[in-house]
Amino acid sequence: MTLTSPIPTAASIPEFITSWYERLQPRSLAEIMADPARSAIFSTDMTVGFCDRGNLASPRVDALTAPVVDLFQRAHALGLRHCVLTQDTHHPETPEFEGWPVQCVRGTEQYDTIPDLQALPFAHLFTVIEKNSLHPGLETEFDAWLDAHPALRTAIVVGNCTDLCVYQLAMHLRVRHNARNVPGVSVIVPADAVDTYDLTVETANAVGAFPHPGDFFHQVFLYHMALNGIQVVRALV
Repeated sequence: MTLTSPIPTAASIPEFITSWYERLQPRSLAEIMADPARSAIFSTDMTVGFCDRGNLASPRVDALTAPVVDLFQRAHALGLRHCVLTQDTHHPETPEFEGWPVQCVRGTEQYDTIPDLQALPFAHLFTVIEKNSLHPGLETEFDAWLDAHPALRTAIVVGNCTDLCVYQLAMHLRVRHNARNVPGVSVIVPADAVDTYDLTVETANAVGAFPHPGDFFHQVFLYHMALNGIQVVRALV
């Protein structure tokens, strides 16, 4: 399938979304983590297959490594001990591969957590949740972990991709607590610690894929998360 313009680009993002995005402010990590025992970082797909090597690895996603690792380190220094990593761990015959290139198959290096996170001295605290789809809570242990931690009140979401697994993760946390009438739970997405890939029209047509303007989807999906009550901030400092 060959697609031609008009394809959304950064220039075609609605002005009100661009204006909203540009006005995002940083927040104090210490402030939002006032009670570290009731806080958690939820990272999605910071794996070799998306950051380093593989059909879906990209420089934009790899650039998340430094801010994500830094956030983990600062949060741990402030007393946070709940670190949940939701990661694609695909069955080799998953129907997902009918729509996406083969990636992060169980037993390959691609589904491994990136070495930079594994090397952290507190990596033994990580809870890795394997998932076979974009969604963190379908046929996984994620909801069981949440049920085991009912005191959770601050959920920080990082990783990739903004419009795919980050969106599914943040929205699941928000909507789950909405559905259960659990008050006082903040889902926070720092814009500098999430991103999505970029695929131009020309490259997409050459490989038979859908174009994917990264800036457009990054900003639009952050806006949509905010629309649903998720706190989107410039960064956690």
